[in-house]
This record gives sequence, structure tokens and C-alpha cells, in this order.
Amino acid sequence: MIQAESRLSQLPATDPGSLSQSMQRFSLQLAEPAFEARVQKYCEILWRENQSLNLTRHLDYDTFVARDLNDVLQVSRLIQPGKRVMDIGSGGGVPGVLLAILRPDLKITLCESMAKKARALECIVRELALPSRIFNKRAESLLAVERFDVCVARAVGPLWKVCNWFQGRWRPMGRLLAFKGSRWKEELEEARRYPSFNQVDWRMELEYPMLGTESTAYILKLWAKGAPEPK
Repeated sequence: MIQAESRLSQLPATDPGSLSQSMQRFSLQLAEPAFEARVQKYCEILWRENQSLNLTRHLDYDTFVARDLNDVLQVSRLIQPGKRVMDIGSGGGVPGVLLAILRPDLKITLCESMAKKARALECIVRELALPSRIFNKRAESLLAVERFDVCVARAVGPLWKVCNWFQGRWRPMGRLLAFKGSRWKEELEEARRYPSFNQVDWRMELEYPMLGTESTAYILKLWAKGAPEPK
């Protein structure tokens, strides 16, 4: 990952206000032209809040587009219309807030256990006038009382930890779409050593290029052992 970031940093410097130019540079398009203004506003709010709270390391449009926006556009392809989606460990709102902007058909819940970050999410969602719900609690607690069709997790921890956290909670999760880097196979082998891994079935659902690098990103799908594979 460090190597990938260093390659990205070698790209030509861009105007900090040029979301459109960065999207053109990486050949990314949004489904609706109106989405671009809301994504740019999201970045402005996020970076403002980041001055007092560590929400993101991606502080220019090239990095944001290549990392955050690309990831969200990729996972969006895997989620059917109208689904109930929980973003686990939402942090600064990737992927959950961006999904709420780019897929208004989805019912998005943001779950963040750190109170300061949850308050920042409330500010972001309010200023963007998004209908997303925000919970300041651990996702395991929310899954004890609510059910979802899809959960998404990005940079929340290795697979063995994820499997430990969600023991007995896989059915109310529906399916988990977990973003992973090039070491996903090593993570999988490590997770196999824990009894909690026996509660899940899995598959590698999607692989795609990490823009601006020579590396590949992956999305793994996990769901309750023995249940029909969720679509």
C-alpha cells in the first residue's frame, strides 16, 4: 500500500479545486451530472472537518478520486437497487456518505463507534441534506436489533478480527463487502486459524486496478455459513 501511495504522489500536481479534472484524468464518470457538485461539496466539508479531527489522509482531488471515489464506484456495481446498507466504521464517510450521494435509491446507515467522528458525520450528512441514519455505536450492537441486506467495510481491520467481531451476527448482516488490498490471500489464511471463520462462506467478488498505480484492489464477499449466497 505504501508503494502504491508513493506512485500516486508522483502524478502531476493539480489545482486543489479541480475535481472535474481529476475525474477526467482517471477516466471516471458519474451516473448523473448533478452528483459531481455534491461530491465536491462533500470533499470541502470533509477536509474542513479534518482540520480538527483525523478523518482522512486523502487531502487532494487526485488522491480522493483515485482511492475513495474509485472504490465507491466499484462497490456500487455490486449492490442492487433499494437495498438496506450499513457502512461499518464510517469514519469520514467513505464509502457510506459517497454511496448515499451516488446511489440515492439505497437506504444508507452509517455506524461509527468513535463519538467525535460520529458528530463529524452528522455535520456532513446535515450539510449535504442526506437522509442517511447515523449511529454512534459498534456495528455488532446495531446488528443485534436491526437487519441489513448489505454491509460494507473499508479499512476497519484484518479478516480475522472482522470474523471475531461478527460471530453470531452474519445473518442480520445479509452480506459483507470488504475492501482489501494485495495481501487479501494472506489475510484469508490467517483468518482460517480462528474458529470464528467457520461461521462464514466467502468469495472474491471483484478485482479492479488501483488508479495511478500498478496495484490491484479487491472486494471480498462474506455471508453466513450454509445460507444461500446473497446477490
